[in-house]
Amino acid sequence: MKPGLIRGFLNKRNVIAVVGASRDPKKYGHQVYRDLKEAGYKVYPVNPNADEILGDKCYPDLESLPTKPNVVDIVVPPKVTEEIVKTCKELGITKVWMQPGSESEGAINFCKENAIDCIHGLCIMVGRRRLGEHL
Repeated sequence: MKPGLIRGFLNKRNVIAVVGASRDPKKYGHQVYRDLKEAGYKVYPVNPNADEILGDKCYPDLESLPTKPNVVDIVVPPKVTEEIVKTCKELGITKVWMQPGSESEGAINFCKENAIDCIHGLCIMVGRRRLGEHL
């Protein structure tokens, strides 16, 4: 994975939506959301089954967000990821980070075929720490 690509995704000016954010602190979707929020990113939780996460309004889907995110971080099963990347294309979102376990060949290929930058096989929290807090 090229550091320049990761750096572009993790620019502090980016708005990030975490699809699959969870209220349960034991779940990966909660940990990712909390980590990005505590790191100072403007981040939106997306989960149709939650009204609020860590005191923030939770949105049922990407279409409901008050602002279009620059980056969509996906923490859902691969079949759901395949639908999320289609929504990203419709909304003109060109940066998708698939958390380990959420990716599928179909979703990765869809991103390649539709000019969507895609990071997979690396946790966003690990990528952020590798590049350092100066981002």
